[in-house]
Amino acid sequence: MTTSLSRISRTRDAERFGRRESHRDPRPDHGRPLETEYRPRHPLDLRRTVLFQRRGAGDPTMAVAGAVIWRVSRTPAGVATLAIRETHPGVIRGAAWGPGRDWALAQLPALCGADDDSSGFEAARHPLIADAHHRNPGLRLSRTGLVFDALACAIFEQKVTGMQAFAAWRRIVTWCGERAPGPTPVPMFAPPTIDGWQHVPSWVWHRAGLEPPQSKTVVRAARRGDSIVRAVLAAEDGEAVDRVLVSQHGIGPWTSAETRIRALGDPDAVSVGDYHLAHEVGYALTGHRTDDDGMLGLLAAWPRHRQRVIRLIGASGVREPRRGARLHPEDHRDR
Repeated sequence: MTTSLSRISRTRDAERFGRRESHRDPRPDHGRPLETEYRPRHPLDLRRTVLFQRRGAGDPTMAVAGAVIWRVSRTPAGVATLAIRETHPGVIRGAAWGPGRDWALAQLPALCGADDDSSGFEAARHPLIADAHHRNPGLRLSRTGLVFDALACAIFEQKVTGMQAFAAWRRIVTWCGERAPGPTPVPMFAPPTIDGWQHVPSWVWHRAGLEPPQSKTVVRAARRGDSIVRAVLAAEDGEAVDRVLVSQHGIGPWTSAETRIRALGDPDAVSVGDYHLAHEVGYALTGHRTDDDGMLGLLAAWPRHRQRVIRLIGASGVREPRRGARLHPEDHRDR
């Protein structure tokens, strides 16, 4: 039902702003896919690891159909569609279509957490973390290697609710991105190129529901996008990545951390300034809320693995009870 509703939503949005989907499948025929097999050397929870990269249930770059996870990427070699499934315990099959299919298949192990190094991590320093780590041995930190896509998506999520950010991401990628190659279960799209982000019309940003501060930040970052990507990939550690990203106007520590988490699988990145994160970490580890400074103090018990602890807290199921009214998202599109 979710897939059907998201497809209907995308179609209505496209019709409203003059871009109707054709009944003819516009995808080019890229022939038979390339395929590979990945056998991880560690336990792997495929869905929990890979689907962390999905931005909401209607994300046009990711979909789930039965046991198959579909992901569309704009790789350095071009657009690629990747279909991933676990055929047997410990055996991951990948099939890829499109000009970037070789790159996508080569990136599959990293997407499944192969680069995630947990050495030095001591879960036993807190009983909740020890229990979550024991019950989730297959939880790995995924990395896409696609810096600008992760950065753009993080900028979308600045200072708005997840629902607003995911809806804007869905609309912009569907309207301005590129149709995915391959037999995807629903219409899927790759994000715009770095150059393409610079040429999204102002009215499209507005109709998508993204506020001007965020849209302008994406465009400014895209103007220096290639140099930003090169500098991030050449950075020797997370602090060096932060220096590259926060030097850009409109990008702060939270956006940098979110980019590090998704593009680089950084096990130590912490999204300081998040509306809920410090409260959730404090409640899980102490039973009480805390602020950003308090959260950093608690996470200091796990140097180099603070993001891993945050992910395990999320997997633990421990949540602070909600007492206040829900935030009502503001929709500025009719202004």
